[in-house]
Amino acid sequence: MCIARSIECVGGCHKPRNAAMVERTLIIIKPDGIQRRLAGEIITRFERKGLKLVAAKFTHISESLARELYTAHRGKSFFDPLVKFISSGPSLVMVWEADGAIGMARKIAGATSGLDAQPGSIRGDYSCSGRYNLVHGSDSPESAEAEIRLFFAPDEITTYKLSDAYWLHGRTE
Repeated sequence: MCIARSIECVGGCHKPRNAAMVERTLIIIKPDGIQRRLAGEIITRFERKGLKLVAAKFTHISESLARELYTAHRGKSFFDPLVKFISSGPSLVMVWEADGAIGMARKIAGATSGLDAQPGSIRGDYSCSGRYNLVHGSDSPESAEAEIRLFFAPDEITTYKLSDAYWLHGRTE
């Protein structure tokens, strides 16, 4: 039992209580999204889709934390430039929650390269670069759990009910 949230925890409180249905994903609005004043627009995309924001912090990601975040890409040609880019200025780091949150968030973000992203996605509408692509999103439940743990302690992730949950999901939370 997680005392901070008074709910039964699964996997160290970084997973929602009904982990079979609800997922959490880490979304980062990268320095280019912040500098271009797109944070509000990006957040709106996730909210309008029906994802629930359960944690957020505005921070300057250090190079060492960036290296941990992108450890899966270590040794690839784009690793060092990616680390330099995400640590070049402030970012907005968030945890979003919903049934199928990871897949939905990836569709909202669009293909990794703004050059390939479909119109209607964040990158398709606002990015024309392969490197400066506005957002980072978890690509699997395993990476989501590890990435969330890098940025948030369990007691920094809140639990609450959306008043419009029935209209979004056909059920109360």
